[in-house]
This record gives sequence, structure tokens and C-alpha cells, in this order.
Amino acid sequence: MSLGNDKIKVLIVDDSSSSRVMLKRLLETDPGIEVLAAAQDAYTAARTMKDALPDVILLDLEMPGMDGLTFLRKIMVQRPLPIIICSSLTDQGSARTVEALEAGAIDVILKPAPKNDQERAEAAETICNAVYGAAQSRGRGRAVRRRTGPAAPVPPSPKLTADEILPPPNFKKAHPRTEPIVCIGASTGGTEALREVLCALPPDAPGIVIVQHMPKGFTSAFARRLDSLSQIRVFEAADGMPVQQGHAIIAAGDRHLALQRIGQNYRCKVIEGSAVSRHKPSADVLFRSGAAEAGANTLGVIMTGMGDDGATCLGEIKQIGGRTIAQDEASCVVYGMPRAAVERGHAQQVMPLNRIATAIMAFARMHRGG
Repeated sequence: MSLGNDKIKVLIVDDSSSSRVMLKRLLETDPGIEVLAAAQDAYTAARTMKDALPDVILLDLEMPGMDGLTFLRKIMVQRPLPIIICSSLTDQGSARTVEALEAGAIDVILKPAPKNDQERAEAAETICNAVYGAAQSRGRGRAVRRRTGPAAPVPPSPKLTADEILPPPNFKKAHPRTEPIVCIGASTGGTEALREVLCALPPDAPGIVIVQHMPKGFTSAFARRLDSLSQIRVFEAADGMPVQQGHAIIAAGDRHLALQRIGQNYRCKVIEGSAVSRHKPSADVLFRSGAAEAGANTLGVIMTGMGDDGATCLGEIKQIGGRTIAQDEASCVVYGMPRAAVERGHAQQVMPLNRIATAIMAFARMHRGG
């Protein structure tokens, strides 16, 4: 594992020569990352790994010979390593990406195709953040701290707050008692964490709205897969979709998701706009809308993930009288978002992943019976 002054060593596995060159250039904009090798197929990658193990593998799924999914499964059996799927957006590709996440991949990014300097800066920020998150994943030793190097020729866009999308809640506003609403935010490692939580919930679970950091196009396949596994129904968010008992709704990969109260009921509000906390969708936007629209009817849950998205506005749910939970460090793949919430004093409870579904149902029973 890359510690101290060592760089994080990345192995790129992609059959496209142009993609390998582009990914290498983007990764090497960060002085804390080194490209160990760029392999054209799984067999070349395997030979490289006999000589030197990478800290993180960046893997394309669509390759001749041994495909990426088969290669991933072999690695997970023989020598598990943090693997990021770097995929093109196709219907088949998104479904296979969900399979890869279930097989042990830690994250997914959309294969970048930057057209100008600004897009290259944004793509470099995305891919390097994914590598740092993977390097910090559970079972890989101490956390790797992101280093600051020389300023990029074109810096990424500024880190915006939820104020960019929604005004702050009115903490003096009284909210009528309604059905309980659960807002969940997750990132790196969150796909499998969400599967565990949602599959443990009974059909009468409260309405749930979710932000999972995933690229555009992959959330629909992810929602369909969870819907096939869970007792509750799971959908990708659409504007105006009702939030109701027994349903979980996952934000689309390129839109913010917010709650909107209509009388005693809630529906989804899908919002265009800038990235917040460098993410779109953003957990901060979802949590702020929960505080503003549902008030004390809201349970906010922040789960495994790199960075601090959601940590600030989880505090708004707490401040307005709702309940808040953070996943504990031991059960997180990356203890970033929950750590930020805990350190700011915004998590009322800290618990392992396998207790979160029970806590959701306890909140629902208490709220309905109160």
C-alpha cells in the first residue's frame, strides 16, 4: 500500500490505446499518483501483477479475450485489490458494471472524453478522487492523504454548497406530522452497502430517497437490480414521482434529487444545476430538502464514501428536529463522509451497516406511534 512519501500505484487495463494514453495523462496530473503500467488486456495485466502489485486497478469491462468482469472475479478470488470500473455508457455496459460492483469492484467512473482544458481538469479531478477513495478502502491499511502539488493549468470548478441549489431551511417553521421519510447519502462502497440495507427492509418500510454517487446512465441499471433483490420497490428518480411507503428512489446520475411536500405527501423534485460538494447528485442537496420539506419527519443516514458530501446538511436535519445516523468506521469501505458528519457533531447515532435497516424501521415505528 502506498504510504508515507510513496505514490499510489495504479494499473490501467483497457484495450483502447487512446484510452490508456488519456487515462495515464489524467492520473499523472496528481503528484501523489503513479501509473505502474497500462495493459491492453487482462493477460498483460496479469503478467504485470506477477512482478509488482498495484494499489488500485482501473479496469475496462469490454475487452477481447478475457473480459474485464471475468478478470475482476479472478482477482477477487486470488488476491483482492481495490478495482475501479472505467466504463463507456451503454445499456449492456451499465448492467455489466452493476455485476462488477456486486463482484467486488469498489467504484465506477464514466470513461472520460474531455473536449477542452476545463473538461480535462474536471475529468482529472474525478478520476484522481476515485483513486484516492479506492486506496483508502477497507482492508488496505492506513488512510492515504491527498497531497497538494503544483496548481493545475486549469483548476477544477470551485466546490459549491447546497446554497447553489436550495435556500437554507427555515428552522422556525412548523412541519405537520406526516409519514416518516428516510434520506440516505452514500458514495465509494455505497452500492453494496445500499444493497445490504434495502434487502433487509420489509415491504412496509418508510419511503426512502437516496443519493449514491454514480455516473449518468448507471443508476437506472443499479435501481433495477436492487428492485429485483428487495422486498421493497426500487426506482430511479423521475420528476414528480411519489415518495411512499415500501418504495426507495435513487437519484439519477446527473441530476440532483430533492423532496417536495404536497399537503401530507411527498414527491421527487429532480433539479438541474451545478455540482454541489463536487457531486451531482449531491447528498447535501437531498438532506437540505429533507430538512426544509419534511422537518422532524426525516431520518438522515450518511454512509460509506470519500469526501464530505452530505456532512453539512445532515446537521440541518438534526437541527430541525429530525434524526441522524452515520455508518461506523469498521463497516465502511471508506470512512470519509460519515467521519466528516461525526466530527461536526451532526450524527446522533453511529452504527455498523448491519444495524441500519433495523434503525430505519425503529424510527418509522416510533414516528408513526408518536
